Amino acid sequence: MSSKSNVTIQDVARAANVSVSTVSRVLNDKDDVADATYKRVQRTIDELGYTSSLAARSMRSDHTRVIGLIALDLDDPFVIELLKGINDAIQSFGYDLILYASGAKAKLSRAEWERRHVSLINGSIADGVIIVTPTAITLPSTAPLIAVDPHKGDTDYPAVIATNRKGARQMTEYLIQLGHRRIGFIAGREGLKSAEQRLRGYKDALNEAGIPFSDYLVEPGDYRRQMGFISAQKLLNLRPRPTAIFAANDESAIGTIEAARQEGLRIPRDLSVAGFDDLPQAAYLTPSLSTVSQSIPEMGRIATKRIIRLIDGETLRDRVRQVPTELIIRHSCRPLNQTASQDIQMRELE
Repeated sequence: MSSKSNVTIQDVARAANVSVSTVSRVLNDKDDVADATYKRVQRTIDELGYTSSLAARSMRSDHTRVIGLIALDLDDPFVIELLKGINDAIQSFGYDLILYASGAKAKLSRAEWERRHVSLINGSIADGVIIVTPTAITLPSTAPLIAVDPHKGDTDYPAVIATNRKGARQMTEYLIQLGHRRIGFIAGREGLKSAEQRLRGYKDALNEAGIPFSDYLVEPGDYRRQMGFISAQKLLNLRPRPTAIFAANDESAIGTIEAARQEGLRIPRDLSVAGFDDLPQAAYLTPSLSTVSQSIPEMGRIATKRIIRLIDGETLRDRVRQVPTELIIRHSCRPLNQTASQDIQMRELE
């Protein structure tokens, strides 16, 4: 018998004492195979370790039953959380998932890399593609494609996105209710609709509270911790410095906390810090991080269900699906007057 890596469909047919066409029908989950025969062939496939190649699978039918996922960095906590939801949904539909991550050493720009890989896998290796936080506005797709957290431009593909503007407005309103007026903001990645909407939500809350918007209280960000650290340093060097900083995602908020501690500031006594995402680690930070949950695994589940509907030839009623956000209050923020009164008490003791 051939080694597992060289097992062919003919080997499976001989071992199961059936025709090659019967094995093919089992592999394609056809319903015209007797139950006993189906089980015997499937057992033989498992015993021999036969793996059908994607190319062979696509030649045997119109579909590979594979969905592609294209993401910049598989180490990104947002992508990791998204994968949890995608994995849950994809298993229930009997699909496989193939992942492509943009390497830092790639000679192409990110947009070029995205276009090349969408063109490579969509409709050949994969029946459809989910692309995370795309840089490219247009993508050469001959098969269904959905973006999670899309580009802010006039894109030509459907998307799944959180109610970012509402969530950012609610968090900023919460900080204002705590008495903060000098609220720094670390923006998200340039070009993403989520970043644009979160900044608008921040501005909305300031405007509604009658607080003038100040450009110098906003620093650029890219949803990465290191950039959050650098931007927070700039905000903390202002005089007077902000009493609170709202970072456009949790990773940037963690960078902010690190920068504050490097300056000898205590969270939340000297500085209130808030984020956006509600990553699992947000609840376990010291202090735990107040943030906005955008239900990232649910976004993954929704994107998967929608791409499969498109693969099945259905039409989506809504081109952009919005996932509700929720304000999560923990311990990284506190009332401004409470902070001030405690500082006075400390000075009196000294």
